[in-house]
Amino acid sequence: MLIRTAHELGHFIRDRRRAANMTQDQLARRIGVSRQWVVDIERGKPTAALSLVLRTLTALGIRIDLRPQEALRERNSIDLNAIIERAKSRR
Repeated sequence: MLIRTAHELGHFIRDRRRAANMTQDQLARRIGVSRQWVVDIERGKPTAALSLVLRTLTALGIRIDLRPQEALRERNSIDLNAIIERAKSRR
């Protein structure tokens, strides 16, 4: 999933929390913050502390994989020439 804004991240966190059948209070206790902090982050608070956001994502079982855009393109790209060559060599 591509997250571009604090608002999108907040919605993602809220959706994952709900999918985990967790209340805002339960999540807050798990990460050591107030319920109001969870409310704020789910609303897309742009100034949330990164360390707390990372702790929140970890508590929800979300892994972050940081790779350069080029690496993602290479991993997801299809080499049609290689596919055609393999098909020809199997004949």
